[in-house]
Amino acid sequence: MPAADNASEKVAVIPIEETVEKGLSQFIKRSFKEARAENADHIILDINTPGGAVDAALEIADTIRASDIPVTAFIDKRALSAGAYIALNADQIYMVPGAKMGSAAIIDLEGNTADKKAESLWLAEMKESAEQNNRDSKYALAMADPDVDLPEYGAGKGDLLTLTAEQAVEVNYAEGISENLDSLLNALHLGSAEVIGMEVSFAEKVARFVTNPIVIPILLSIGSLGLIVELYSPGFGLPGFMGLSSLFLFFYGHYIAGLAGLETVILFIVGLILVAAEFFVPGGIIGFIGFGAILLSFFIATDDIAYMAFSLVVALLVAVTAAIIFVKVFGKRMNIFKKLILRDSTNTESGYVSNRNRLELIGKTGIALTSMRPSGTALIDDERIDVVTEGMYIAKDQKIKIVKVEGSRVVVREIL
Repeated sequence: MPAADNASEKVAVIPIEETVEKGLSQFIKRSFKEARAENADHIILDINTPGGAVDAALEIADTIRASDIPVTAFIDKRALSAGAYIALNADQIYMVPGAKMGSAAIIDLEGNTADKKAESLWLAEMKESAEQNNRDSKYALAMADPDVDLPEYGAGKGDLLTLTAEQAVEVNYAEGISENLDSLLNALHLGSAEVIGMEVSFAEKVARFVTNPIVIPILLSIGSLGLIVELYSPGFGLPGFMGLSSLFLFFYGHYIAGLAGLETVILFIVGLILVAAEFFVPGGIIGFIGFGAILLSFFIATDDIAYMAFSLVVALLVAVTAAIIFVKVFGKRMNIFKKLILRDSTNTESGYVSNRNRLELIGKTGIALTSMRPSGTALIDDERIDVVTEGMYIAKDQKIKIVKVEGSRVVVREIL
């Protein structure tokens, strides 16, 4: 029997808007916790979402199911895909006129139907969510499986079911239709209750943005691009700041969303330091360990290894493309290498000589102080000089003549 209107009652209203992701899941958990702390008598989920990540939706469903406070899903416009699944886990559902619920097939990153294992799990979840609140599960299955045939509701073979507000009431998937939140409160006999509005904090907004599946590869690409541009630029400027800021946002958002801990951030920083140290310490091992630490920090900061691998590949392709453009188009070299590599050549034009070239000795004569087989020592103008013959043997004390000088190589010939 519904309770009578009572001014002492409290209702917590929690918005579920935009894409369903890990940041939203953390916000829902916090909101349910605060609702209990405020001694709320009822929780209303104000839903308007096109869906999103399955893992985040499963977490939100677990939060709803674990609640000892009655939960009502209020579909304001749309509860599609993961949004429909979340609504089905509520104790009751109300919809505004013209609202829609359904179209909940599970898809992969390319927009194709997911593998059989993931699809089977999702169908089981949809069926269980409907049955736990005494709803006919065939409609929930039709929302997720195009093979379920319900032509009377516009979902023939090959189509996914999407219920309008009127159809949802007809098949007992919604308890009623309410124009707005006030009319919903009246329908729930909570018209005089105190409404506690839950709002997404700034940190949670950042987390929701950063953990969005579309944003992750973009953020990592900006980070890698900024650092690559910085390597080709003098000093530390805007590109480096942009790259580091993007990576900071990535880890900060995942930390707020509960996906990454401080140890993950520390591992990433240590990796950067080791990679930087590789430019000054020869060997390659330090750089390899640092690069591995950086990669590991990204994978630790996610619960979807496959998607993180995809995001990192995208970022790597962006970085490699940028490096090729700088080298091939602009003829740039990494600025840090300019400090580590000696580019001056020790040539004659620059005034460098490796040995004294004694061309003045050509034509002079002297005595062989040693036997030459073919090298030996000669006495030329009272100076002992290391010499070499043209290939023949010259005996000691024979007269010789210098015929060629090539740097430190002095060539002699016997005078007959």
